[in-house]
Amino acid sequence: MGPLLLIGSFFLMIVLGVPISFALGVAALITGAYLGVPLMVVLQKVADGMDSFSLMAIPFFILAGAIMAHGGIAQRIVDFSSLIVGWMRGGLASVNIIASMFFGGISGSSVADTSSIGAIMIPVMEKKGYDTDFAVNVTITSSTQGIIIPPSHNAIIYAWAAGGGVSIAGLFMAGVVPGILVGLGLLVVSLIISFQRGYPRERMVSFREAMVITKDAILGLGAAVIIIGGILSGIFTPTESSAIAVVYAFLITFFVYKDIPISAFPKLLFDSVKTVAMVMFLIGSSSAFGYFLAYLRIPASVTHFMLSLTQNRVLLLILVNIMLLALGTIMDMAPLILITTPILLPVMNSIGVDPVHFGIILMLNLGIGLCTPPVGSTLFVGCAIGKISIEDVAKTIWPFYVAMIAVLILVTYVPHVTMWLPGLLAGR
Repeated sequence: MGPLLLIGSFFLMIVLGVPISFALGVAALITGAYLGVPLMVVLQKVADGMDSFSLMAIPFFILAGAIMAHGGIAQRIVDFSSLIVGWMRGGLASVNIIASMFFGGISGSSVADTSSIGAIMIPVMEKKGYDTDFAVNVTITSSTQGIIIPPSHNAIIYAWAAGGGVSIAGLFMAGVVPGILVGLGLLVVSLIISFQRGYPRERMVSFREAMVITKDAILGLGAAVIIIGGILSGIFTPTESSAIAVVYAFLITFFVYKDIPISAFPKLLFDSVKTVAMVMFLIGSSSAFGYFLAYLRIPASVTHFMLSLTQNRVLLLILVNIMLLALGTIMDMAPLILITTPILLPVMNSIGVDPVHFGIILMLNLGIGLCTPPVGSTLFVGCAIGKISIEDVAKTIWPFYVAMIAVLILVTYVPHVTMWLPGLLAGR
């Protein structure tokens, strides 16, 4: 009865429209009352879930991303990307993808990427003759790179949900190659469609203009260099690097670029605090929910059930991918990481899948879910910017899905793609 009450009450509240963080907490309270667990114990589990040094990186990365998204860094990255790929057929589509690759490596957020890069690129692409559905499709799918390419606060959430035994630095490095592969796959699709529809190339700029654009972009990209370089060199922990990223973004935005006044900082801080509050409350609620998952031995039961269906590694990975892709269409990414990790990670451990490898598989699956209806937050943001209905976008987005799923299959069944860079750095 306990497992049925925990899972059943959670999904009942989701159906009734209760926010996921509240649904997790209330399901834990109901189950605790049924099992006779004192209320104080449940509340203590909520507090314990948020009491983690590594989680302090999340608010800093969110604030750094907010400063960069509004402070002119996105525009300079777009200009720099145009130098690299603007000359190609459908150059603005390629610029969109490459810019998302660079900006994702700074903000670590798909929604931040879509709202900042999309606000710049979608109107410009429409003005140059690109179809709106194509511009939105490119923007929302390319923004998923920010989830995988470091730094990613979703990787931090996964490391916490996995029990703290997964290296955040290892996850960051494991996401580099898969994230680039996603970008390359989307580039191929966008080039094919651009040739079919006859989209234009961008003009070449002078050498002097190119130098100015490069200089401005390097300052913005310096945040990613500081974060990743500091972690790999051992100078900073991920939490320390996130704090330094905030200081760097603040100085570059308000004292070098000066695109927005320093008076805008309190609003950016307030918006970031609201986001952090939601994320941390979600983590606390999921901690209590996870406590009852373990108490009721639900992960062990799921592992036993899935292994009873098949012990074939290939088939189990197919089942897990299908499950995650389906869940990603109806729930947001962070809660799914917190809910599914303690359930599915034991299954992956039983068939020899490295926890770092599974983390990238998980985030790639759920990143695709952000672009799929009916509950794709990145899809919603992109459609709002492009002023186009989700139905119109859904009709033409499937080639981009194919590219991302192809990368997902490669990452799933060729572990070396994910584990090569972390292994290389660990053996340095």
